[in-house]
Amino acid sequence: MFGISRRASRSPGFLRNKLPLRPFLLSFLLLTAFIPANADPHTDYLLYCRGCHLHTGDPVPDAHIPSLKTLVPLIASPDGREYIVRVPGVSQANLSDARLAAVLNWVLTEFNTDSLPADFEPYTAEEVGEARVKVLVDPLRTREKILSNQ
Repeated sequence: MFGISRRASRSPGFLRNKLPLRPFLLSFLLLTAFIPANADPHTDYLLYCRGCHLHTGDPVPDAHIPSLKTLVPLIASPDGREYIVRVPGVSQANLSDARLAAVLNWVLTEFNTDSLPADFEPYTAEEVGEARVKVLVDPLRTREKILSNQ
């Protein structure tokens, strides 16, 4: 009993000696709460694209969406490049323009390696930012139209 009451009587002094750490810890926690996570494009793909596409780039079964392995014909035209960014799941992803551009470039180089042209120009944050604000109402019909005009 004596040991417990003696420790309890020392507690205020113990805490008082540790108080200088509290502002530091609070500052550290506040700062780290506002630093965005720097995920790589593959991780962002897994987090933001797996609702419609498997890790292989193929569509989720019964999703009625195209494979990500068939994007090269689309990037052959300016309308097709813009279309890829405007697809609702892409344009509405909770990613910055730069991170979304990185994901799109990763998808193209990862899933379209054999067919990607040597002169492929990677997406830029600016290109993504301009395209993603344009609402795309009917993605499948728009895709068909773009591909039939080539």
